[in-house]
Amino acid sequence: MNCFVGIDLGSTTTKAVVLDEGGEVLGRGITNSRSNYDLAAELARTEAFVSARFRLLQREVEKTAGGAALERLLAAFRLEQMLVQLASLEAGIAEEVGRSVAPGLRRAAGEAVGEIFRRFAAEEELRFADPDPPARSDFFRDAAGSAYARLAEELEQMSGVTFDLLIGLYDKCIVRVENEPLELGFREHIGKALARAGGQSPVRAAVEAAVCADLGVGATVGTGYGRARLPFPREQIRSEILCHGLGAHILFPGTRTVLDIGGQDTKAIQVDPQGIVTSFQMNDRCAAGCGRYLGYIADEMNMGLHELGPLALTSRRPVKISSTCTVFAGAELRERLSLGEKREDILAGLHRAVILRAMSLVARSGGISDEFTFTGGVARNLAAVRALEGLVAENYGKRTINISADSIYTGALGAAHFARRGAAA
Repeated sequence: MNCFVGIDLGSTTTKAVVLDEGGEVLGRGITNSRSNYDLAAELARTEAFVSARFRLLQREVEKTAGGAALERLLAAFRLEQMLVQLASLEAGIAEEVGRSVAPGLRRAAGEAVGEIFRRFAAEEELRFADPDPPARSDFFRDAAGSAYARLAEELEQMSGVTFDLLIGLYDKCIVRVENEPLELGFREHIGKALARAGGQSPVRAAVEAAVCADLGVGATVGTGYGRARLPFPREQIRSEILCHGLGAHILFPGTRTVLDIGGQDTKAIQVDPQGIVTSFQMNDRCAAGCGRYLGYIADEMNMGLHELGPLALTSRRPVKISSTCTVFAGAELRERLSLGEKREDILAGLHRAVILRAMSLVARSGGISDEFTFTGGVARNLAAVRALEGLVAENYGKRTINISADSIYTGALGAAHFARRGAAA
């Protein structure tokens, strides 16, 4: 089967989309954008092809077995991937203990680290057994960091090793582990996952078919904030504006206005009925009002980025925020908290300020006259969505607002369709 690949190398996340010959999405992949952009692109691409083979699996399983068997197999596969990464992280931290911890503390620190990872692995096994596990970040760094910090805090009193020391070891190693080219592909782990999930014969036959499927790459196109770093020829690179415009049109053909809020920039785009960009405005001078700004806020509050929106939605009296400067985000947040403002009220005000800044770009690009599509990682944040809905209604009246569950992949989707169109030309 000939496939077409789009890669969106963003400032915080890298996304990949794989299309089949008919233009249907076969697979999607996402990873943190690391300092090693080539590796980030390759990991996102690998994840997209893992997803593609699971899509082929799904097609086969639907003919012979229920969807529950496939869901369990996918959960088992993700567990195998997580365990491989945890083992690598544990080994890295163990090395760091021997290298940087004072001799008198090394044994206690090593035992504490070992216990953290034993508990961590056990929790992952329980998560796999849970038919409805709690939501968490899609990214290894976020999920691992949250669990590691919690377990380190639990073990501090028991082990005699300070929380700061344990977290310091994690911080020194996580970037190195993220940049390791671990084998996280389909063929490497599907056998173990199949055994863990029960190895039902209809699923086993579908797995064999998915493993043997020939997924050749007909063409690849790259885009995104870091597109200049992608290892592609110039003719295989497209601008973010073009890819987000086309991707939004593919998802919602009636789209005429697109707002993309990414990690480092915000884009307001106008497109015609064919998805061709007619005008745009872009904030690319700093990260103010973008996803990275929210990331700084999450760090200051010692929260996961995915936790900001739900907390903001509990606000009863949102605080008015006049600035969304990333440089002063921490100082302003601490000042607000010292004045007795509630965290949820501050966050509600921050989300509204982010969307207000984005709406000014929309206005300068031509406003909203028809269907409106919100894309990018911030479109996953329900508090941002609620703020956007309110401001659109206030300024433009009733409008259709489209938000796809896969909105973060919009740029990669547009790039994949450019690849497919280019191959057909």
